[in-house]
Amino acid sequence: MTHTDYKRRQFLQYATLGTIAATLPGFALAKNQGFNKAPNSSFKADVEIALTAQTADVPILAGAHTHVFKYTGKLLKGPQSALKELPGYLGPILNFEQGQKVRIYFYNQLQEPCVTHWHGMHVPQVMDGHPMYAIYQGEQYVYEFEVKNPAGTNWYHSHTHELTATQVYQGLAGLITISDEAERKLDLPSGEFDLPLVIQDRSFTNGNQLRYMLNRHQRMRGFLGDTILVNGQENSTIPVKTRAYRLRILNGSNSRIYKLGWEDGTPMTAIGTDGGLLEKPETLPYIMLAPAERVELWVDFSGRKPGSDLMLQSLAYQGSAAHMGGDMGGGMRQGMGRMGRMDGASAQNEVISIAKFHITEQISDSPKLPTELVPMRPLTAQDISNPDKTIPIAIGMRHMTFQLNGRTFDMQGHTELEKIPVNSVQKIRIFHDNHGMGGGRRGDRGGMGMMMAMPHPIHLHGQQFQILSRKQNNLSGAYETVRDGFINNGWKDTVLVMPGEEIEIIKPFKDYTGLFLYHCHNLEHEDMGMMRNFFVS
Repeated sequence: MTHTDYKRRQFLQYATLGTIAATLPGFALAKNQGFNKAPNSSFKADVEIALTAQTADVPILAGAHTHVFKYTGKLLKGPQSALKELPGYLGPILNFEQGQKVRIYFYNQLQEPCVTHWHGMHVPQVMDGHPMYAIYQGEQYVYEFEVKNPAGTNWYHSHTHELTATQVYQGLAGLITISDEAERKLDLPSGEFDLPLVIQDRSFTNGNQLRYMLNRHQRMRGFLGDTILVNGQENSTIPVKTRAYRLRILNGSNSRIYKLGWEDGTPMTAIGTDGGLLEKPETLPYIMLAPAERVELWVDFSGRKPGSDLMLQSLAYQGSAAHMGGDMGGGMRQGMGRMGRMDGASAQNEVISIAKFHITEQISDSPKLPTELVPMRPLTAQDISNPDKTIPIAIGMRHMTFQLNGRTFDMQGHTELEKIPVNSVQKIRIFHDNHGMGGGRRGDRGGMGMMMAMPHPIHLHGQQFQILSRKQNNLSGAYETVRDGFINNGWKDTVLVMPGEEIEIIKPFKDYTGLFLYHCHNLEHEDMGMMRNFFVS
């Protein structure tokens, strides 16, 4: 798509917005400020950061540098710990404290429009990164928000309409950590013992340039690369000591789902998920991690011998594109993080090495895993504002296009079903609609059969939610390979809906009015229109 075509369409969208500004709380503020192009003098920021989206050439593989899109950051005000640069193409880690007021000057130096979404953060509509606020090369957007989230791990990434997949793939992503007083009292591993792991899959040309080419099947399934990168680096080897560590893991891939497990079968201990710390640690044999999901692990290397290694892997499983067939995007290159030849019908049914932890030093001092983490009140039916009404999110397909509630994305569009009263708590049912308004017809090649074969990570903007229930309607051997890897407690913003699965969640819509997105976080699906608005008013 050309810059001119996109700009013309966005001009028409803005013209439409002008006619409904009175019905969109928050939009008038953005309009009056030239879409937040200047700081609000009444907002007294504790932290100020300049964040620029630009091109760069960085080392990823041996040999030639790779041309990427990259967020670069500069701390203008606040503690030095608020911004930590990483080597490679990922944006800086932004470290915030609950209660801080944050101002981010976002500059776009790319030759295409761009907007940044603060994924998992509870912020007003005009600060959330809705694609209606995309800016062009040379323009500025000022984000201002108070950090209301509890301690946890979130992230930020491009959210430009029809360009999210390509812009994130080229590098526009970074991690956010939040601290609070309750977390500090736990004395969890910190400093060098608090490790971020951003997992992404990419493909490269022989000249080390990113390759992103989609045929029809790849577009429907989502992009799968042939090389695993951790924190933007290949063949990741992480030196550790014989003590406990906190691992903050983000699946930053476009569409690949990971079944995380240790090579030697050691169980995984989770202490946090998307929305922050859990009430108490949970032990699982493996953990399913869909695009955009985060998990925090407690990993104790005590008792392991210096010089030994422990490999983090993605284990084999079934349930992704099981009936699609055809070309699934080639095979992984050999080596750590490089996958061998893939069967077209089981693109993720193989073991993948992700990162090697190399024990370098034996020490005796190590913290103990807390038995309790943070207090958490489970939301129940008594909290629902309208117990007789359940909001549907129906995953469907028609004419080779994924849909939600029978529709594709409309920049300002919303239906009666998508109107939510502000300061309410809603029950939402997410399910596969195989026969109704969003389903493919029986016998429709590429319709129902393909849709039913696909898992979908569904992300809801705004406040985090809790999972009420999971129900699998067509139990099969495929589901048995993933069922023990879901963390259903705690706060979430993204939930993986497997084929045949029905999930009920309970979600607050507090504080802020306006349009808040919900969409599939398979980024190719999002760019194809698998995204809708909730209108909170």
